Amino acid sequence: MKTFIRVVELWVPDRTRTRLEFGGSLCSEEYAEFKAVSENVLFAYDEGLPGKAWASGHPVILTKFANSYFKRTDEAIEAGLTCGVALPVFAGEFLMAVMVLFCGDDEKHVGAIELWHNDADVSHEMGLVDGYYGTADMFEFNSRHTKFPRGFGLPGRTWKAGMPLIIKDLHNSKRFLRWEEASEIGINCGVGIPYTTSPDKTWVMTFLSAQATPIAKRFEIWVPDASRLALVFQSGDCSKNTELESLYASKSIGKGEGSIGGAWATGMPAINEHLKVDESVASQAARAAGMNQIVVLPVIENALLKAVLAWYL
Repeated sequence: MKTFIRVVELWVPDRTRTRLEFGGSLCSEEYAEFKAVSENVLFAYDEGLPGKAWASGHPVILTKFANSYFKRTDEAIEAGLTCGVALPVFAGEFLMAVMVLFCGDDEKHVGAIELWHNDADVSHEMGLVDGYYGTADMFEFNSRHTKFPRGFGLPGRTWKAGMPLIIKDLHNSKRFLRWEEASEIGINCGVGIPYTTSPDKTWVMTFLSAQATPIAKRFEIWVPDASRLALVFQSGDCSKNTELESLYASKSIGKGEGSIGGAWATGMPAINEHLKVDESVASQAARAAGMNQIVVLPVIENALLKAVLAWYL
């Protein structure tokens, strides 16, 4: 089964903290050449896709590499990569890392990655900045002509919550305003990630996952408990229909424990291609379900961790 996202990269500040260097990637063997090129690239502030996310302070999406500021265009096109999304992680005003996600292109490629934005000076609604939809043309058309008030639809609900959100069974969810179009093309799970760059500017990144080309096999959100000594499970969605709530009912992850606890301890996103070296309860459960890799994104506001979003491949 091919996932919608083909390559995940981490870009981290170098020793001088003036440039971003390659911090690892998750990808299959078919992207080995692209990875080899990336390993030797450096990005200055505002340069290339990672540098652009650093300078802008919010997620950036590029749906076409040709004639853009993207720097590895020939290699990306050669590898069949068609869209790049950069998610910066900041602690206050200081950049911790940039996670870059690449999508591929083939006939049965359905799903969506969208960037939504609200500027309070201009509107009380959230509109689409840009999105990548694979072959879901009609869904793309409708999304580009839809605006969401705060609290409505996946972008509006993520905006109101100020927290990452997972909506399951979208085809049955009247709270997902585009559910009819989504169900027609098999989109069944949505994930929203909020970014507040100032009190009056909010960005929301959404991932819409389809059964045939899922964004991931499992999504989980972990949040600090009341004492802020451990992370507890908040919500999740698993393609194998595992009851995650009951699985994690009395479990927690300590600060620094495994990839998820490590993201809290360091403020850094993480990728791990060998879950067997991760001892947390979440990794053990994912391994038991046949998953081998994890991507972890900390959600930080005012230099405090609000949540950790993890997805498994």
